[in-house]
Amino acid sequence: MDQPRALAALSALANATRLELVRMLVATGPAGLAASDIAARLVLSPSRLSFHLAALEQAGLVTSRRASRNIFYAADTRGLGGVIGYLLEDCCAGHPEVCACCAPTARVTPAREP
Repeated sequence: MDQPRALAALSALANATRLELVRMLVATGPAGLAASDIAARLVLSPSRLSFHLAALEQAGLVTSRRASRNIFYAADTRGLGGVIGYLLEDCCAGHPEVCACCAPTARVTPAREP
């Protein structure tokens, strides 16, 4: 990913509604959600939702597909991965603790007190 694309993606994510929207779409997986479902969950008007989705789609963070009369939106995992990769590309060699946050870890169950 080049710097202009990374800046566009980070700029799109620098909004509370759009960040919440991306997090929700990541959680729903590749099937995504219909625009009407997204609007209901986030309590947004159709025009406001359209504004946010357009910004995310233009930044390469969201994809859309039409199915009959509905438009479904899903997180673009390649786009999100590209932004994260761009941020971590040069930093990890000197700072392994930065990459530690992204490494898969075993789920730790806290011990119970006696």
